[in-house]
Amino acid sequence: MTFNLKKSATDKSIAGVCGGIASFFGISSLLVRVLFIFIPVNLLIYIILANLMDETPSSL
Repeated sequence: MTFNLKKSATDKSIAGVCGGIASFFGISSLLVRVLFIFIPVNLLIYIILANLMDETPSSL
Protein backbone atom coordinates (compact mmCIF):
# COMPACT_ATOMS: atom_id res chain seq x y z
CA MET A 1 0.00 0.00 0.00
CA THR A 2 1.58 3.23 -1.13
CA PHE A 3 0.45 6.76 -0.30
CA ASN A 4 0.80 9.40 -2.96
CA LEU A 5 0.55 12.52 -0.79
CA LYS A 6 2.19 15.43 -2.63
CA LYS A 7 2.00 19.20 -2.54
CA SER A 8 -0.36 20.70 -5.05
CA ALA A 9 1.20 22.65 -7.89
CA THR A 10 -2.03 24.37 -8.89
CA ASP A 11 -4.10 24.74 -5.69
CA LYS A 12 -1.68 26.52 -3.39
CA SER A 13 -1.70 29.59 -1.22
CA ILE A 14 1.60 29.23 0.60
CA ALA A 15 3.28 25.89 -0.04
CA GLY A 16 0.54 23.71 -1.54
CA VAL A 17 0.20 21.46 1.51
CA CYS A 18 -3.52 22.03 2.05
CA GLY A 19 -4.26 21.63 -1.66
CA GLY A 20 -2.32 18.37 -1.71
CA ILE A 21 -4.12 17.01 1.35
CA ALA A 22 -7.48 18.04 -0.11
CA SER A 23 -6.84 16.33 -3.44
CA PHE A 24 -5.59 13.19 -1.66
CA PHE A 25 -8.81 12.86 0.36
CA GLY A 26 -11.09 14.27 -2.36
CA ILE A 27 -12.41 17.19 -0.30
CA SER A 28 -12.41 20.96 -0.65
CA SER A 29 -9.11 22.70 -0.03
CA LEU A 30 -11.01 25.48 1.73
CA LEU A 31 -12.14 22.99 4.38
CA VAL A 32 -8.55 21.83 4.94
CA ARG A 33 -7.34 25.44 5.20
CA VAL A 34 -10.05 26.29 7.75
CA LEU A 35 -9.03 23.28 9.85
CA PHE A 36 -5.40 24.40 9.77
CA ILE A 37 -6.38 27.93 10.85
CA PHE A 38 -8.67 27.01 13.76
CA ILE A 39 -6.57 24.27 15.37
CA PRO A 40 -3.35 25.87 16.74
CA VAL A 41 -1.21 22.69 16.78
CA ASN A 42 -1.72 22.36 13.04
CA LEU A 43 0.65 25.26 12.37
CA LEU A 44 3.54 23.09 13.51
CA ILE A 45 2.18 20.15 11.50
CA TYR A 46 1.87 22.41 8.43
CA ILE A 47 5.50 23.51 8.70
CA ILE A 48 6.66 19.90 9.03
CA LEU A 49 4.54 18.76 6.06
CA ALA A 50 5.75 21.67 3.92
CA ASN A 51 9.29 20.40 4.37
CA LEU A 52 8.58 16.68 4.07
CA MET A 53 6.02 16.39 1.26
CA ASP A 54 7.22 15.89 -2.30
CA GLU A 55 6.45 18.43 -5.00
CA THR A 56 3.94 17.56 -7.70
CA PRO A 57 5.67 17.66 -11.08
CA SER A 58 4.53 20.71 -12.98
CA SER A 59 2.98 20.05 -16.36
CA LEU A 60 3.28 22.28 -19.38
